Amino acid sequence: MFCRTLRSEGLSVSVPDTLTYIRALGVVGVREANQMYWAGRATLIRRPEDIEVYDRVFSSFWSVGDHASDPPTDVIASTDRQLPEEVDGGSEEEGGNRLLRYSRAEVLRDKNFADCTTEEIAEAIGTMRTLPITQAARPSHRWRTARRGERPDIRSTIRHAMRSDGEIGHLEQMRRVPRVRRLVLVCDVSGSMEPYARALLRFAHILVAGGTRVDAFALGTRLTRLTRQLSSRDPDAAMLAASAAVRDWSGGTRLGAGLREFNDRYGVTGMARGSQVVVLSDGWDRGDPDELGSQMARLHRVAHQIVWVNPLKATPGYEPLTQGMAAALPHIDRFLPGHNVASMQTLLAVLSLMREETIS
Repeated sequence: MFCRTLRSEGLSVSVPDTLTYIRALGVVGVREANQMYWAGRATLIRRPEDIEVYDRVFSSFWSVGDHASDPPTDVIASTDRQLPEEVDGGSEEEGGNRLLRYSRAEVLRDKNFADCTTEEIAEAIGTMRTLPITQAARPSHRWRTARRGERPDIRSTIRHAMRSDGEIGHLEQMRRVPRVRRLVLVCDVSGSMEPYARALLRFAHILVAGGTRVDAFALGTRLTRLTRQLSSRDPDAAMLAASAAVRDWSGGTRLGAGLREFNDRYGVTGMARGSQVVVLSDGWDRGDPDELGSQMARLHRVAHQIVWVNPLKATPGYEPLTQGMAAALPHIDRFLPGHNVASMQTLLAVLSLMREETIS
């Protein structure tokens, strides 16, 4: 990767700078080396003394000339040269030449979290921060005047009629006030979820810090509420606080016992009533599967919708045959994969595009 090579040469290139460079390439294109060069100069260079290093790395990385100090003028590489896999997201054959295509963001969107490096996870999280987040709403028991309502507003109609000597000239309408439906995230942080847990917790931080009525929990051998820790706008501070609060990170899994504690302390008593509950887990459980099944049934009776996100579901030939997953499956409304950015985008669509029923 070009930005990684710059960092290895001592330049300070952050992940946001990299994403800005990618967006710049999307605007100016990659057909001309001059455009690629100046897009990088504008987004990646902060000090004049870094220009010489940038020129040298650009010329060497793209192999576009012998003079590192000269801005390149051609980006066409011969077909007999192997292009870097991390940069070449595709090619076009035109007159025996192959044109470079940069699709880093698209590659990360579909790449499994378990196969990502720490740097790639950070870039993937940056991509997730750009996803539109729309929380589902439900009709409340409050009413207000509206141009197109569901029933007549007698009080407003009479009040307006009093201004015209009691003559009713227009029948006012009213409709229910929508209320954001609570979202509860329960993230499995056991050892089997280690390749995915940190990425999923960062996804939970995006929802908690950017939404309203969102609660988050970590579940391993015990249940830990992380809403306060993940409420910080600083993602690094939020993850540091969450890591300090979770004492059973990468330990065993007792999903049934954890859900029982959630139901007793939070869920059934009010938090889960009418809420959307999202469980992010691979379903591997060392506890009693009958307990897990009974607690899932108990939770399903009070929740509006239960969505189970399993990173292993994307594996070819996967079947939910583990005892824990098999016990929970009958009480799940939606069963989704959760292994990459694209699956998280699908989850957001499921949570926001629900069809709400009208309260009678």
